[in-house]
Amino acid sequence: MMVNPDICSLDTKVNILHCKTGEQAMPETDLPGRKGLNNKLNESACGVYIISATPFSDDGCLDLASTDRLVDFYLEKNVSGITILGMMGEAPKLAATESVTFLKHVLNRIDGQIPVVVGVSGPGLDNMHQLARSARDNGAAGVMVAPMSGLNTEEKIYKYFKQVCETLGPDIPVCYQDFPLATGVSISVDLLLRLVRDFEQIVMLKHEDWPGLNKLTSLRQRSEASGARRISILCGNGGLYLPQELARGADGAMTGFAYPEMLVEVVQKFKDGDLDGADDLFEAYLPLVRHEQQPGFGLAIRKEVLRRRGIISSAKTRAPGPSLTPADHIELDRLIARQTNKLSEMQNGS
Repeated sequence: MMVNPDICSLDTKVNILHCKTGEQAMPETDLPGRKGLNNKLNESACGVYIISATPFSDDGCLDLASTDRLVDFYLEKNVSGITILGMMGEAPKLAATESVTFLKHVLNRIDGQIPVVVGVSGPGLDNMHQLARSARDNGAAGVMVAPMSGLNTEEKIYKYFKQVCETLGPDIPVCYQDFPLATGVSISVDLLLRLVRDFEQIVMLKHEDWPGLNKLTSLRQRSEASGARRISILCGNGGLYLPQELARGADGAMTGFAYPEMLVEVVQKFKDGDLDGADDLFEAYLPLVRHEQQPGFGLAIRKEVLRRRGIISSAKTRAPGPSLTPADHIELDRLIARQTNKLSEMQNGS
């Protein structure tokens, strides 16, 4: 079904997390990464920046009532920040006017309680500039940019991000999204360090190269050895490797999962030095984490679980997008039931 947006109604050696707060003017809370109102994204960002789904009604229009419940749900689960209009937020399937409507609505609902990062990736720098300015003007903490496809040399990547930074201006912090499985663009540690050195507004790396643990280790070690600016690293890939990534130097996660409370608690346990507790909790959820990571299909699973949890009204994904079959629902029933039983056993000490 094609949707016309104009006719849709809009009713941490183990790396212990370094949540540095020296540059922050706002008071801290006891949650990692929560910094207070209207903070720009900076190198101290840590915790869990949840990748938000974009709720649609069954007819494919933006569902802003479900968006309110989803934002409230993420806040209740104590995420450190929210990232909207990412790849798993179906950003490429939104019209420009819908993207602005959605980001304004989310930012208004959050009202500065936690930082919001807005995905603005796209081949057109003028469009990127307009969306980034809308995000900034409405209170976003920063933007996330992935390299456009076709950047097949390191020099092309460098020149592209030079243009991006010049276009956005120095007042908009940037998260570099390193996701070569989706973009087809791979970046070396050498070039990442060069970008960090040359462009101060690049303050975060969303690390989701796969396999990428050694890349993460190398980036942290070489950055420290050279005295380079230490940027925030949050990891994606659905959290599949979160415990290992934290141990390699990540500051947390920037990913989606229908049970964000698991991500938050795993990061907190790791920060507290309870590595076995973090692993035990992660492993209880791992079958569903893995199930959500099926390429081209996982978003439908995530949205269905959110629907079952009463957060969104419809599991609709926009075309071309998947939907669950009766067999898929039966599998999901069993995965959720086994996860619930496992968590109950852990709570009861059995």
